[in-house]
Amino acid sequence: MSRSNYHIGVISPEQFVAEHTFAYIIKGEMQLYDGSDSYVLRSGECGLARKNRLVRFKKEKENGELEKVFVFFDEQFLRAFQEKHKQGARKFQPGETISRLPENNFMPSFIQSLLPHYDHGKINGAFADIKREELLIILLQAQPELAGLFFDYGVPEKINIEEFMNRNYQFNVSTSRFAYLTGRSLSAFKRDFKQVFNDTPSHWLVQRRLQEAYFLIDKKNQKPAKIYLELGFETLPHFSYAFKKHFGMAPTELADQKRKRL
Repeated sequence: MSRSNYHIGVISPEQFVAEHTFAYIIKGEMQLYDGSDSYVLRSGECGLARKNRLVRFKKEKENGELEKVFVFFDEQFLRAFQEKHKQGARKFQPGETISRLPENNFMPSFIQSLLPHYDHGKINGAFADIKREELLIILLQAQPELAGLFFDYGVPEKINIEEFMNRNYQFNVSTSRFAYLTGRSLSAFKRDFKQVFNDTPSHWLVQRRLQEAYFLIDKKNQKPAKIYLELGFETLPHFSYAFKKHFGMAPTELADQKRKRL
């Protein structure tokens, strides 16, 4: 049984795309969800995740194997590349979180060229930027309009906090991350949040997730063990404790009651 994760750059522990991220699936399947849309990348397919987006992903093995490559393009690297290659930036139209990249004759050979340089999943430092530069050239030659995505160094603008939080409450990210994504400082986010929801972000998030959990178990017959991660809880015991404290019963008790009523 194989499960290999090759990467150039640092993988975020949060469900947050901090840098533009290239993903190539060698074996297996990756399912992604950004709060509005779902995407699937299968063996031999690749895609590009936009920075400053929230994404939850689920991995599926193929014949007991899962093998994928991630390459992260941080701003420092992109600025150096843009200066070196005198690369201009044009308008990039698509607003999707995940851009599926079309088939490219160079890509399979490039992926194979990466693998000998990896040591415990991370590429040797001397080759990291060389390989990132090679990949970026391949991507820009195939789709020149991607320059408008890679070389846009703007930060999130101030947006409607109520709409954003109701769409993204299930993502397991920090309050400071939510503040950044809504175009606010942490203090401004907490102030605006209080005005809109009459609650603190941390308390509201737990209550909103628990309400959705109750609905999914009671009305949609979902199993507690299947939904806690999708709702932003890190562990099943933490979810069960919070659920029982709020509703007076464990989520498994609610599920049992539901089964008895059917």
